[in-house]
Amino acid sequence: MNGLLTNLLLMLRMRTGPQDLPSSWSLAAVLLAAYLALGMYTGQSLGGDDAVIRSLAINALQIFAVAAMLRVRKFPERLAQTLAALAGTGIILGGLAFLFLSQANPEINQPLLGLAWFAIFAWSLAVDAHIYRHALAISLSQGVLVSVLLLAASYVFVEVTF
Repeated sequence: MNGLLTNLLLMLRMRTGPQDLPSSWSLAAVLLAAYLALGMYTGQSLGGDDAVIRSLAINALQIFAVAAMLRVRKFPERLAQTLAALAGTGIILGGLAFLFLSQANPEINQPLLGLAWFAIFAWSLAVDAHIYRHALAISLSQGVLVSVLLLAASYVFVEVTF
């Protein structure tokens, strides 16, 4: 467990990639379940009435998209590690974001809180791009493009569906 946490923390610093995690479907499943649970809890805590279904839909879209991209690039064997990397780093960054968002008060102007949340958001996109770069064997700029396109697709999917 300590090795996993170390790898995830190094991945957040863009020092390692998904290939440094064990290729284990059980690890990927546990991390995905924890990531899903965090998303549901965060959504419900921050006032989302349909947080459970939204979280399920966003995660399903991401899993499908990652699996499709890896298949197209002819790297389907990297799926478990890629999903574990995305979920593991997502748990850490999502937890940090939740800590800041739970302190938000709409009655008070809190620019530092907003800036901190935006920094975590940008960091999350950069880490996802780093993961996609390694998993798909593409450049970092292409990884950024993939990361932003998946974020946009998730947003559109949720807005259209819900």
